[in-house]
Amino acid sequence: MTTKLKRTHMGGTLRSQQIEEKVTLMGWVQKRRDLGGLIFVDLRDRSGIVQIVFDQTVSEEAFKKAEQLGSEYVIAVEGKVLLRQSVNPNLPTGEIEIFAEELVILNTSETPPIYIKDDDDVSENLRLKYRYLDLRKSSMQKNLLIRHETAKIVRNFLSDEGFIEVETPVLTKPTPEGARDYLVPSRVNPGKFYALPQSPQLFKQLLMVSGMDRYFQIVKCFRDEDLRADRQPEFTQIDCEMSFVDVEDVIEINERLMKRVFKEVLNVELQLPLQQITYEEAMERYGLDKPDVRFGFELINVSDIVKECGFKVFASAVENGGSVRGINIKGYGEQFSRKDITSLEDYAKNYGAKGLAWIKVTEEGVTSPIAKFFNEEEMALLLETTKAEKGDLVLFVADKNSVVYDSLGHLRGEVAKRLGLLNKEEYKAIWVTEFPLFEHDEEENRYVAKHHPFTSPVVEDIPLLETEPERVRARAYDLVINGYEVGGGSIRIHSSELQEKMFKALGFSKEEAWEQFGFLLNAFKYGTPPHGGIAFGLDRLIMLLTKEDNIREVIAFPKTQNASCPLTNAPAVAEEKALKELSIQLDLEK
Repeated sequence: MTTKLKRTHMGGTLRSQQIEEKVTLMGWVQKRRDLGGLIFVDLRDRSGIVQIVFDQTVSEEAFKKAEQLGSEYVIAVEGKVLLRQSVNPNLPTGEIEIFAEELVILNTSETPPIYIKDDDDVSENLRLKYRYLDLRKSSMQKNLLIRHETAKIVRNFLSDEGFIEVETPVLTKPTPEGARDYLVPSRVNPGKFYALPQSPQLFKQLLMVSGMDRYFQIVKCFRDEDLRADRQPEFTQIDCEMSFVDVEDVIEINERLMKRVFKEVLNVELQLPLQQITYEEAMERYGLDKPDVRFGFELINVSDIVKECGFKVFASAVENGGSVRGINIKGYGEQFSRKDITSLEDYAKNYGAKGLAWIKVTEEGVTSPIAKFFNEEEMALLLETTKAEKGDLVLFVADKNSVVYDSLGHLRGEVAKRLGLLNKEEYKAIWVTEFPLFEHDEEENRYVAKHHPFTSPVVEDIPLLETEPERVRARAYDLVINGYEVGGGSIRIHSSELQEKMFKALGFSKEEAWEQFGFLLNAFKYGTPPHGGIAFGLDRLIMLLTKEDNIREVIAFPKTQNASCPLTNAPAVAEEKALKELSIQLDLEK
Protein backbone atom coordinates (compact mmCIF):
# COMPACT_ATOMS: atom_id res chain seq x y z
CA MET A 1 0.00 0.00 0.00
CA THR A 2 1.28 3.48 -0.82
CA THR A 3 0.71 6.67 1.14
CA LYS A 4 1.03 10.40 0.63
CA LEU A 5 2.34 10.72 4.19
CA LYS A 6 6.02 11.68 4.48
CA ARG A 7 8.02 10.85 7.60
CA THR A 8 8.97 13.98 9.57
CA HIS A 9 10.69 12.46 12.62
CA MET A 10 12.23 9.26 13.93
CA GLY A 11 9.94 8.16 16.78
CA GLY A 12 12.64 7.55 19.36
CA THR A 13 13.95 11.11 19.03
CA LEU A 14 10.73 12.82 20.15
CA ARG A 15 10.76 14.61 23.52
CA SER A 16 8.65 17.11 25.46
CA GLN A 17 10.13 19.92 23.32
CA GLN A 18 7.88 18.72 20.48
CA ILE A 19 4.64 19.11 22.48
CA GLU A 20 1.73 20.26 20.26
CA GLU A 21 3.72 19.57 17.07
CA LYS A 22 2.12 17.48 14.33
CA VAL A 23 4.45 14.65 13.31
CA THR A 24 4.45 11.75 10.87
CA LEU A 25 6.18 8.55 12.00
CA MET A 26 6.81 5.25 10.24
CA GLY A 27 7.89 1.93 11.72
CA TRP A 28 6.87 -1.43 13.14
CA VAL A 29 4.23 -2.36 15.70
CA GLN A 30 6.12 -3.59 18.76
CA LYS A 31 3.00 -4.10 20.88
CA ARG A 32 -0.75 -3.28 20.81
CA ARG A 33 -3.04 -2.90 23.85
CA ASP A 34 -6.80 -2.50 23.32
CA LEU A 35 -8.60 -0.82 26.23
CA GLY A 36 -11.98 -0.48 24.58
CA GLY A 37 -12.31 3.18 23.63
CA LEU A 38 -8.51 3.56 23.42
CA ILE A 39 -5.87 1.53 21.60
CA PHE A 40 -2.22 1.95 22.58
CA VAL A 41 0.50 0.96 20.11
CA ASP A 42 4.25 0.93 20.75
CA LEU A 43 5.79 2.08 17.46
CA ARG A 44 9.40 1.00 16.90
CA ASP A 45 11.96 2.33 14.46
CA ARG A 46 15.75 2.37 14.54
CA SER A 47 15.82 5.30 16.97
CA GLY A 48 13.66 3.61 19.61
CA ILE A 49 10.03 3.22 20.75
CA VAL A 50 7.26 5.79 21.15
CA GLN A 51 3.65 5.29 22.28
CA ILE A 52 0.83 6.00 19.81
CA VAL A 53 -2.72 6.54 21.12
CA PHE A 54 -5.73 5.78 18.91
CA ASP A 55 -8.77 7.55 20.36
CA GLN A 56 -12.20 7.19 18.76
CA THR A 57 -12.96 10.84 19.61
CA VAL A 58 -9.86 12.01 17.72
CA SER A 59 -10.22 9.83 14.60
CA GLU A 60 -12.72 7.01 14.34
CA GLU A 61 -11.25 5.92 10.99
CA ALA A 62 -7.73 5.61 12.42
CA PHE A 63 -9.14 3.79 15.47
CA LYS A 64 -10.90 1.18 13.31
CA LYS A 65 -7.73 0.56 11.32
CA ALA A 66 -5.77 0.22 14.56
CA GLU A 67 -8.07 -2.64 15.59
CA GLN A 68 -6.55 -4.67 12.73
CA LEU A 69 -2.93 -4.15 13.77
CA GLY A 70 -0.74 -7.09 14.72
CA SER A 71 2.84 -7.54 15.86
CA GLU A 72 5.43 -6.33 13.30
CA TYR A 73 2.89 -4.65 11.03
CA VAL A 74 4.55 -1.75 9.19
CA ILE A 75 2.58 1.47 9.62
CA ALA A 76 2.63 5.22 8.97
CA VAL A 77 1.01 7.45 11.61
CA GLU A 78 0.27 11.17 11.61
CA GLY A 79 -0.71 12.86 14.83
CA LYS A 80 -0.03 15.43 17.53
CA VAL A 81 2.61 15.13 20.27
CA LEU A 82 1.05 15.51 23.74
CA LEU A 83 2.25 15.08 27.31
CA ARG A 84 1.72 11.55 28.56
CA GLN A 85 -0.72 11.13 31.43
CA SER A 86 1.46 8.53 33.17
CA VAL A 87 5.19 8.95 32.52
CA ASN A 88 7.19 5.82 31.65
CA PRO A 89 10.67 6.37 33.16
CA ASN A 90 12.03 3.33 31.30
CA LEU A 91 11.60 4.95 27.87
CA PRO A 92 13.52 7.98 26.57
CA THR A 93 10.19 9.01 24.98
CA GLY A 94 8.31 8.24 28.19
CA GLU A 95 7.10 11.79 28.79
CA ILE A 96 5.12 12.06 25.56
CA GLU A 97 2.73 10.17 23.31
CA ILE A 98 1.24 10.78 19.87
CA PHE A 99 -2.51 11.01 19.44
CA ALA A 100 -3.08 9.54 15.98
CA GLU A 101 -5.17 11.41 13.44
CA GLU A 102 -4.30 9.22 10.44
CA LEU A 103 -3.06 5.63 10.13
CA VAL A 104 -1.84 3.84 7.01
CA ILE A 105 -1.01 0.13 7.14
CA LEU A 106 2.00 -0.13 4.84
CA ASN A 107 2.40 -3.89 5.25
CA THR A 108 1.11 -6.77 7.32
CA SER A 109 3.19 -9.47 9.04
CA GLU A 110 2.82 -13.11 9.93
CA THR A 111 3.53 -14.03 13.54
CA PRO A 112 7.35 -13.80 13.80
CA PRO A 113 9.18 -17.06 14.69
CA ILE A 114 11.30 -15.16 17.23
CA TYR A 115 10.46 -12.35 19.65
CA ILE A 116 11.70 -8.88 18.72
CA LYS A 117 13.00 -8.06 22.17
CA ASP A 118 16.47 -7.90 23.70
CA ASP A 119 15.90 -10.35 26.55
CA ASP A 120 14.61 -13.30 24.52
CA ASP A 121 16.22 -16.69 25.19
CA VAL A 122 15.88 -18.16 21.71
CA SER A 123 18.74 -20.33 20.41
CA GLU A 124 21.53 -18.64 18.48
CA ASN A 125 20.92 -20.89 15.49
CA LEU A 126 17.30 -19.70 15.25
CA ARG A 127 18.41 -16.08 15.68
CA LEU A 128 20.85 -16.46 12.79
CA LYS A 129 18.27 -18.22 10.61
CA TYR A 130 15.95 -15.23 11.00
CA ARG A 131 18.73 -12.66 11.29
CA TYR A 132 16.69 -9.98 9.50
CA LEU A 133 14.23 -10.19 12.43
CA ASP A 134 16.97 -10.50 15.04
CA LEU A 135 18.53 -7.29 13.70
CA ARG A 136 15.33 -5.38 14.50
CA LYS A 137 16.21 -5.64 18.20
CA SER A 138 17.43 -2.39 19.73
CA SER A 139 20.53 -4.10 21.16
CA MET A 140 21.60 -5.39 17.74
CA GLN A 141 20.94 -2.05 16.05
CA LYS A 142 22.93 -0.30 18.78
CA ASN A 143 25.87 -2.66 18.16
CA LEU A 144 25.86 -1.96 14.42
CA LEU A 145 25.55 1.77 15.06
CA ILE A 146 28.64 1.63 17.33
CA ARG A 147 30.42 -0.30 14.58
CA HIS A 148 29.50 2.41 12.07
CA GLU A 149 30.60 5.21 14.42
CA THR A 150 33.92 3.49 15.13
CA ALA A 151 34.70 2.97 11.45
CA LYS A 152 33.88 6.65 10.79
CA ILE A 153 36.17 7.80 13.63
CA VAL A 154 38.99 5.60 12.30
CA ARG A 155 38.63 6.91 8.75
CA ASN A 156 38.57 10.54 9.90
CA PHE A 157 41.52 10.14 12.28
CA LEU A 158 43.78 8.33 9.80
CA SER A 159 42.85 10.68 6.96
CA ASP A 160 43.77 13.66 9.16
CA GLU A 161 47.11 11.95 9.93
CA GLY A 162 48.01 11.74 6.24
CA PHE A 163 46.96 8.15 5.52
CA ILE A 164 45.47 7.33 2.11
CA GLU A 165 42.77 4.67 1.80
CA VAL A 166 43.69 2.19 -0.94
CA GLU A 167 41.78 -0.98 -1.90
CA THR A 168 43.79 -4.16 -2.44
CA PRO A 169 42.78 -7.29 -4.41
CA VAL A 170 40.41 -9.90 -3.00
CA LEU A 171 41.42 -12.50 -5.59
CA THR A 172 45.11 -13.09 -5.09
CA LYS A 173 47.81 -15.76 -5.04
CA PRO A 174 47.85 -18.61 -2.49
CA THR A 175 50.88 -18.11 -0.22
CA PRO A 176 51.91 -19.88 3.02
CA GLU A 177 51.16 -17.18 5.62
CA GLY A 178 50.03 -19.23 8.63
CA ALA A 179 46.35 -20.17 8.48
CA ARG A 180 44.71 -22.19 5.71
CA ASP A 181 43.60 -20.22 2.63
CA TYR A 182 40.12 -20.14 1.15
CA LEU A 183 40.70 -21.11 -2.49
CA VAL A 184 38.71 -19.90 -5.50
CA PRO A 185 39.04 -21.94 -8.73
CA SER A 186 39.72 -20.05 -11.94
CA ARG A 187 37.46 -20.94 -14.89
CA VAL A 188 39.67 -19.25 -17.49
CA ASN A 189 42.85 -20.81 -16.08
CA PRO A 190 41.85 -24.47 -15.55
CA GLY A 191 43.52 -26.17 -12.60
CA LYS A 192 44.65 -22.88 -11.05
CA PHE A 193 43.29 -21.13 -7.98
CA TYR A 194 43.06 -17.72 -6.44
CA ALA A 195 43.18 -17.34 -2.67
CA LEU A 196 41.03 -14.99 -0.63
CA PRO A 197 43.46 -12.80 1.36
CA GLN A 198 44.24 -13.68 4.98
CA SER A 199 45.38 -10.06 5.16
CA PRO A 200 46.56 -7.45 2.63
CA GLN A 201 50.10 -7.97 3.98
CA LEU A 202 52.03 -8.28 0.71
CA PHE A 203 50.07 -5.58 -1.07
CA LYS A 204 50.45 -3.02 1.71
CA GLN A 205 54.20 -3.62 1.65
CA LEU A 206 54.14 -3.11 -2.12
CA LEU A 207 52.27 0.16 -1.54
CA MET A 208 55.19 1.28 0.63
CA VAL A 209 57.57 0.36 -2.22
CA SER A 210 55.23 2.46 -4.43
CA GLY A 211 55.89 5.53 -2.32
CA MET A 212 52.37 5.87 -0.87
CA ASP A 213 54.05 6.60 2.51
CA ARG A 214 50.91 6.06 4.64
CA TYR A 215 48.15 3.61 3.70
CA PHE A 216 45.04 2.37 5.47
CA GLN A 217 42.03 0.25 4.61
CA ILE A 218 39.04 -1.20 6.45
CA VAL A 219 39.10 -4.54 4.73
CA LYS A 220 37.61 -8.04 4.69
CA CYS A 221 40.04 -10.89 5.38
CA PHE A 222 39.53 -14.64 5.24
CA ARG A 223 41.05 -17.55 7.15
CA ASP A 224 39.93 -21.16 7.00
CA GLU A 225 40.56 -22.03 10.65
CA ASP A 226 38.70 -23.47 13.61
CA LEU A 227 36.21 -20.98 15.03
CA ARG A 228 35.49 -19.74 18.53
CA ALA A 229 33.58 -16.92 20.24
CA ASP A 230 35.99 -14.20 19.06
CA ARG A 231 36.84 -15.61 15.61
CA GLN A 232 35.07 -15.78 12.22
CA PRO A 233 36.07 -17.22 8.83
CA GLU A 234 35.58 -13.77 7.28
CA PHE A 235 36.47 -10.83 9.45
CA THR A 236 37.27 -7.14 9.13
CA GLN A 237 40.62 -5.47 9.76
CA ILE A 238 41.64 -1.85 10.20
CA ASP A 239 44.84 -2.16 8.20
CA CYS A 240 47.63 0.44 8.36
CA GLU A 241 51.15 0.75 6.97
CA MET A 242 53.72 3.57 7.26
CA SER A 243 57.10 4.30 5.67
CA PHE A 244 60.24 5.60 7.42
CA VAL A 245 59.11 4.55 10.88
CA ASP A 246 60.31 2.46 13.82
CA VAL A 247 58.36 0.59 16.50
CA GLU A 248 57.68 3.65 18.68
CA ASP A 249 56.33 5.66 15.74
CA VAL A 250 53.72 3.01 14.91
CA ILE A 251 52.80 2.58 18.57
CA GLU A 252 52.45 6.32 19.20
CA ILE A 253 50.05 7.07 16.35
CA ASN A 254 47.92 3.97 16.91
CA GLU A 255 47.47 4.43 20.63
CA ARG A 256 46.28 7.96 19.85
CA LEU A 257 43.81 6.37 17.43
CA MET A 258 42.54 4.04 20.17
CA LYS A 259 42.32 6.94 22.62
CA ARG A 260 40.11 8.81 20.13
CA VAL A 261 37.88 5.76 19.55
CA PHE A 262 37.32 5.05 23.25
CA LYS A 263 36.72 8.72 24.05
CA GLU A 264 34.23 9.37 21.25
CA VAL A 265 32.37 6.04 21.42
CA LEU A 266 32.29 5.38 25.19
CA ASN A 267 33.59 8.61 26.77
CA VAL A 268 36.35 6.48 28.32
CA GLU A 269 39.81 8.05 28.73
CA LEU A 270 42.78 5.85 27.87
CA GLN A 271 45.82 7.28 29.64
CA LEU A 272 48.76 7.63 27.24
CA PRO A 273 51.39 6.44 26.80
CA LEU A 274 50.05 2.92 27.33
CA GLN A 275 52.09 0.47 29.39
CA GLN A 276 54.52 -1.69 27.40
CA ILE A 277 55.77 -5.11 28.48
CA THR A 278 57.91 -7.57 26.57
CA TYR A 279 56.62 -10.97 25.48
CA GLU A 280 58.98 -12.61 27.98
CA GLU A 281 57.59 -10.51 30.84
CA ALA A 282 54.00 -11.21 29.77
CA MET A 283 54.62 -14.96 29.86
CA GLU A 284 56.47 -14.86 33.20
CA ARG A 285 53.83 -12.73 34.93
CA TYR A 286 50.62 -13.80 33.21
CA GLY A 287 51.29 -17.03 31.28
CA LEU A 288 49.76 -15.60 28.07
CA ASP A 289 50.95 -13.15 25.44
CA LYS A 290 47.55 -11.39 25.61
CA PRO A 291 47.20 -10.86 29.36
CA ASP A 292 44.19 -9.38 31.10
CA VAL A 293 45.71 -6.92 33.59
CA ARG A 294 42.48 -5.77 35.22
CA PHE A 295 43.21 -8.09 38.16
CA GLY A 296 46.20 -9.71 39.88
CA PHE A 297 46.78 -13.46 40.38
CA GLU A 298 50.17 -13.22 38.62
CA LEU A 299 52.29 -16.34 38.12
CA ILE A 300 54.94 -17.11 40.73
CA ASN A 301 57.88 -19.37 39.90
CA VAL A 302 58.63 -21.77 42.79
CA SER A 303 60.81 -24.19 40.82
CA ASP A 304 63.99 -23.52 42.84
CA ILE A 305 62.16 -24.14 46.11
CA VAL A 306 60.54 -27.44 45.11
CA LYS A 307 63.19 -28.99 42.84
CA GLU A 308 64.39 -31.30 45.63
CA CYS A 309 61.16 -31.62 47.62
CA GLY A 310 59.50 -34.93 48.44
CA PHE A 311 56.60 -34.29 46.07
CA LYS A 312 57.76 -36.16 42.95
CA VAL A 313 55.33 -34.39 40.59
CA PHE A 314 57.04 -31.07 41.39
CA ALA A 315 60.61 -32.37 41.55
CA SER A 316 60.44 -34.37 38.30
CA ALA A 317 58.89 -31.45 36.37
CA VAL A 318 61.91 -29.29 37.24
CA GLU A 319 64.34 -32.14 36.63
CA ASN A 320 62.91 -32.65 33.13
CA GLY A 321 63.48 -29.02 32.17
CA GLY A 322 60.01 -27.75 33.04
CA SER A 323 58.87 -25.62 35.94
CA VAL A 324 56.46 -25.34 38.85
CA ARG A 325 54.48 -22.13 39.09
CA GLY A 326 51.49 -20.97 41.05
CA ILE A 327 48.91 -18.21 41.35
CA ASN A 328 47.78 -16.81 44.69
CA ILE A 329 44.01 -16.19 44.77
CA LYS A 330 44.65 -13.61 47.44
CA GLY A 331 41.87 -13.06 49.95
CA TYR A 332 39.40 -15.38 48.20
CA GLY A 333 40.48 -18.76 49.60
CA GLU A 334 37.34 -19.30 51.66
CA GLN A 335 35.17 -18.90 48.55
CA PHE A 336 36.56 -22.12 47.02
CA SER A 337 35.48 -25.49 48.40
CA ARG A 338 37.25 -28.73 47.49
CA LYS A 339 34.54 -29.28 44.89
CA ASP A 340 35.26 -25.83 43.42
CA ILE A 341 38.98 -26.60 43.29
CA THR A 342 38.28 -29.90 41.50
CA SER A 343 36.25 -27.92 38.96
CA LEU A 344 39.20 -25.58 38.45
CA GLU A 345 41.46 -28.61 37.98
CA ASP A 346 39.15 -29.93 35.25
CA TYR A 347 39.36 -26.51 33.60
CA ALA A 348 43.18 -26.48 33.74
CA LYS A 349 43.29 -29.93 32.15
CA ASN A 350 41.70 -28.42 29.00
CA TYR A 351 45.04 -26.64 28.51
CA GLY A 352 47.29 -29.65 29.03
CA ALA A 353 47.76 -29.65 32.82
CA LYS A 354 47.84 -33.16 34.29
CA GLY A 355 46.58 -31.91 37.64
CA LEU A 356 46.25 -28.93 39.93
CA ALA A 357 48.02 -28.87 43.30
CA TRP A 358 46.83 -26.41 45.92
CA ILE A 359 47.49 -24.91 49.32
CA LYS A 360 44.88 -23.06 51.39
CA VAL A 361 45.86 -20.96 54.40
CA THR A 362 43.16 -20.91 57.10
CA GLU A 363 42.81 -19.93 60.76
CA GLU A 364 44.08 -23.41 61.69
CA GLY A 365 47.08 -23.19 59.35
CA VAL A 366 47.87 -24.85 56.02
CA THR A 367 45.30 -27.15 54.42
CA SER A 368 46.60 -29.08 51.42
CA PRO A 369 46.78 -32.64 50.06
CA ILE A 370 50.47 -32.01 49.22
CA ALA A 371 51.51 -30.52 52.60
CA LYS A 372 52.79 -33.92 53.83
CA PHE A 373 55.51 -33.90 51.15
CA PHE A 374 57.15 -30.72 52.48
CA ASN A 375 59.16 -30.22 55.65
CA GLU A 376 58.50 -27.20 57.83
CA GLU A 377 61.28 -25.11 56.29
CA GLU A 378 60.21 -25.88 52.70
CA MET A 379 56.57 -25.04 53.44
CA ALA A 380 57.53 -21.77 55.13
CA LEU A 381 59.63 -20.80 52.11
CA LEU A 382 56.80 -21.77 49.74
CA LEU A 383 54.35 -19.59 51.67
CA GLU A 384 56.81 -16.71 51.78
CA THR A 385 57.56 -16.87 48.03
CA THR A 386 53.87 -17.01 47.07
CA LYS A 387 53.00 -14.35 49.72
CA ALA A 388 50.36 -16.76 51.02
CA GLU A 389 48.57 -15.57 54.16
CA LYS A 390 45.38 -16.41 56.03
CA GLY A 391 42.45 -16.42 53.59
CA ASP A 392 44.57 -17.20 50.51
CA LEU A 393 44.42 -20.11 48.06
CA VAL A 394 47.48 -20.95 45.96
CA LEU A 395 47.07 -23.11 42.83
CA PHE A 396 50.09 -24.87 41.26
CA VAL A 397 50.83 -26.52 37.92
CA ALA A 398 53.99 -28.56 37.29
CA ASP A 399 54.92 -29.48 33.71
CA LYS A 400 56.91 -28.28 30.72
CA ASN A 401 56.85 -24.49 30.54
CA SER A 402 54.41 -24.25 27.61
CA VAL A 403 51.78 -26.25 29.54
CA VAL A 404 52.40 -24.38 32.80
CA TYR A 405 52.03 -21.00 31.09
CA ASP A 406 48.97 -21.96 29.06
CA SER A 407 47.03 -23.65 31.86
CA LEU A 408 47.79 -21.07 34.59
CA GLY A 409 47.38 -18.18 32.15
CA HIS A 410 43.85 -19.28 31.31
CA LEU A 411 43.13 -20.39 34.87
CA ARG A 412 43.77 -16.94 36.34
CA GLY A 413 41.16 -15.54 33.92
CA GLU A 414 38.66 -18.28 34.80
CA VAL A 415 39.12 -17.65 38.54
CA ALA A 416 38.58 -13.91 38.02
CA LYS A 417 35.44 -14.66 36.02
CA ARG A 418 34.02 -16.94 38.73
CA LEU A 419 34.76 -14.30 41.36
CA GLY A 420 33.03 -11.59 39.31
CA LEU A 421 36.20 -9.50 38.95
CA LEU A 422 35.90 -8.92 35.19
CA ASN A 423 34.39 -5.44 35.13
CA LYS A 424 33.22 -4.68 31.57
CA GLU A 425 33.15 -0.97 32.37
CA GLU A 426 36.92 -1.02 32.98
CA TYR A 427 39.38 -1.01 30.07
CA LYS A 428 43.07 -1.83 30.56
CA ALA A 429 45.16 -1.60 27.40
CA ILE A 430 48.82 -2.59 27.11
CA TRP A 431 51.37 -3.19 24.37
CA VAL A 432 53.20 -6.51 24.28
CA THR A 433 56.51 -6.19 22.42
CA GLU A 434 59.58 -8.20 21.35
CA PHE A 435 57.82 -11.42 20.44
CA PRO A 436 59.94 -14.39 19.37
CA LEU A 437 60.50 -14.21 15.62
CA PHE A 438 59.98 -17.98 15.32
CA GLU A 439 58.10 -20.75 17.08
CA HIS A 440 58.83 -24.45 16.73
CA ASP A 441 56.25 -26.61 14.94
CA GLU A 442 56.52 -29.99 16.66
CA GLU A 443 54.47 -31.79 14.00
CA GLU A 444 56.69 -30.67 11.14
CA ASN A 445 59.83 -30.41 13.33
CA ARG A 446 60.80 -27.01 11.96
CA TYR A 447 60.61 -23.34 12.81
CA VAL A 448 57.66 -21.28 11.57
CA ALA A 449 57.10 -17.53 11.73
CA LYS A 450 55.41 -16.44 14.97
CA HIS A 451 53.58 -13.69 13.08
CA HIS A 452 54.48 -13.82 9.36
CA PRO A 453 57.68 -14.23 7.34
CA PHE A 454 58.04 -10.48 6.60
CA THR A 455 58.54 -9.43 10.24
CA SER A 456 61.90 -7.80 10.88
CA PRO A 457 64.16 -9.25 13.57
CA VAL A 458 65.62 -7.04 16.30
CA VAL A 459 68.82 -5.72 14.72
CA GLU A 460 71.23 -7.14 17.33
CA ASP A 461 69.62 -10.58 16.95
CA ILE A 462 70.17 -10.87 13.18
CA PRO A 463 73.47 -12.85 13.61
CA LEU A 464 71.46 -15.53 15.47
CA LEU A 465 69.19 -16.25 12.47
CA GLU A 466 71.34 -19.10 11.21
CA THR A 467 72.72 -20.38 14.54
CA GLU A 468 70.07 -19.92 17.27
CA PRO A 469 66.79 -18.91 15.60
CA GLU A 470 64.80 -19.66 18.77
CA ARG A 471 66.53 -16.71 20.48
CA VAL A 472 65.74 -14.14 17.78
CA ARG A 473 63.30 -11.43 18.86
CA ALA A 474 60.93 -9.72 16.45
CA ARG A 475 60.29 -6.01 16.08
CA ALA A 476 56.66 -6.87 16.66
CA TYR A 477 53.97 -5.48 18.92
CA ASP A 478 50.42 -6.40 19.90
CA LEU A 479 47.79 -4.15 21.48
CA VAL A 480 45.96 -6.12 24.17
CA ILE A 481 42.79 -4.84 25.85
CA ASN A 482 41.15 -6.78 28.69
CA GLY A 483 42.77 -10.04 27.61
CA TYR A 484 41.94 -9.72 23.91
CA GLU A 485 44.52 -9.16 21.19
CA VAL A 486 42.89 -6.18 19.47
CA GLY A 487 45.71 -5.39 17.08
CA GLY A 488 49.10 -6.63 16.02
CA GLY A 489 51.89 -5.52 13.75
CA SER A 490 55.60 -5.21 13.17
CA ILE A 491 58.37 -3.40 11.45
CA ARG A 492 58.86 -5.22 8.14
CA ILE A 493 61.95 -6.54 6.43
CA HIS A 494 62.81 -4.13 3.61
CA SER A 495 66.00 -5.71 2.30
CA SER A 496 66.04 -8.58 -0.22
CA GLU A 497 69.13 -10.03 1.44
CA LEU A 498 67.58 -10.15 4.92
CA GLN A 499 64.27 -11.44 3.53
CA GLU A 500 66.11 -14.33 1.85
CA LYS A 501 67.86 -15.13 5.16
CA MET A 502 64.45 -15.20 6.83
CA PHE A 503 63.07 -17.60 4.23
CA LYS A 504 66.14 -19.81 4.66
CA ALA A 505 65.59 -19.92 8.44
CA LEU A 506 61.99 -20.98 7.75
CA GLY A 507 63.17 -23.88 5.59
CA PHE A 508 62.41 -22.38 2.17
CA SER A 509 64.96 -22.98 -0.56
CA LYS A 510 65.84 -19.92 -2.63
CA GLU A 511 63.81 -21.33 -5.50
CA GLU A 512 60.75 -21.96 -3.29
CA ALA A 513 60.94 -18.47 -1.81
CA TRP A 514 61.07 -16.87 -5.25
CA GLU A 515 58.26 -19.07 -6.54
CA GLN A 516 55.97 -18.09 -3.64
CA PHE A 517 56.99 -14.48 -3.05
CA GLY A 518 59.01 -13.52 -6.13
CA PHE A 519 56.87 -10.47 -6.89
CA LEU A 520 57.69 -9.03 -3.44
CA LEU A 521 61.38 -9.93 -3.53
CA ASN A 522 61.63 -8.44 -7.01
CA ALA A 523 60.05 -5.20 -5.81
CA PHE A 524 62.61 -4.99 -3.01
CA LYS A 525 65.33 -4.55 -5.66
CA TYR A 526 64.09 -1.09 -6.56
CA GLY A 527 64.54 1.05 -3.48
CA THR A 528 62.31 -0.10 -0.62
CA PRO A 529 61.85 2.29 2.33
CA PRO A 530 61.96 1.05 5.93
CA HIS A 531 58.31 0.47 6.83
CA GLY A 532 55.98 -1.06 9.36
CA GLY A 533 52.35 -1.25 10.28
CA ILE A 534 49.57 -2.79 12.26
CA ALA A 535 46.18 -4.41 11.76
CA PHE A 536 43.33 -4.10 14.25
CA GLY A 537 40.54 -6.65 14.39
CA LEU A 538 37.51 -4.39 13.95
CA ASP A 539 35.00 -7.09 14.98
CA ARG A 540 36.92 -7.87 18.19
CA LEU A 541 37.30 -4.15 18.97
CA ILE A 542 33.55 -3.60 18.54
CA MET A 543 32.88 -6.63 20.76
CA LEU A 544 34.82 -4.86 23.53
CA LEU A 545 33.19 -1.48 22.92
CA THR A 546 29.69 -3.03 23.07
CA LYS A 547 30.61 -5.23 26.08
CA GLU A 548 29.51 -8.37 24.23
CA ASP A 549 31.04 -11.82 24.84
CA ASN A 550 30.57 -13.13 21.32
CA ILE A 551 31.89 -11.66 18.08
CA ARG A 552 28.72 -12.74 16.25
CA GLU A 553 26.78 -10.11 18.19
CA VAL A 554 28.57 -7.30 16.34
CA ILE A 555 28.48 -8.70 12.77
CA ALA A 556 25.33 -8.24 10.71
CA PHE A 557 25.35 -11.67 9.07
CA PRO A 558 27.91 -13.93 10.81
CA LYS A 559 28.72 -17.61 10.40
CA THR A 560 28.11 -20.26 13.07
CA GLN A 561 30.76 -22.29 14.89
CA ASN A 562 31.00 -24.67 11.91
CA ALA A 563 31.41 -21.78 9.42
CA SER A 564 27.89 -22.09 7.99
CA CYS A 565 25.09 -19.55 7.54
CA PRO A 566 21.64 -20.72 8.75
CA LEU A 567 20.02 -17.81 6.89
CA THR A 568 21.29 -18.60 3.38
CA ASN A 569 22.35 -22.23 3.97
CA ALA A 570 25.87 -21.44 2.80
CA PRO A 571 28.07 -23.25 2.01
CA ALA A 572 25.96 -25.16 -0.50
CA VAL A 573 26.44 -27.92 -3.06
CA ALA A 574 27.51 -26.60 -6.47
CA GLU A 575 25.80 -27.75 -9.64
CA GLU A 576 27.62 -30.37 -11.70
CA LYS A 577 27.67 -27.97 -14.65
CA ALA A 578 29.47 -25.31 -12.61
CA LEU A 579 32.04 -27.82 -11.36
CA LYS A 580 32.68 -29.01 -14.92
CA GLU A 581 33.26 -25.45 -16.09
CA LEU A 582 35.85 -25.10 -13.33
CA SER A 583 37.52 -28.42 -14.21
CA ILE A 584 36.69 -29.76 -10.74
CA GLN A 585 35.78 -33.36 -10.00
CA LEU A 586 34.70 -34.20 -6.47
CA ASP A 587 36.10 -37.24 -4.68
CA LEU A 588 34.12 -37.34 -1.43
CA GLU A 589 34.24 -40.27 0.97
CA LYS A 590 30.85 -41.88 1.46
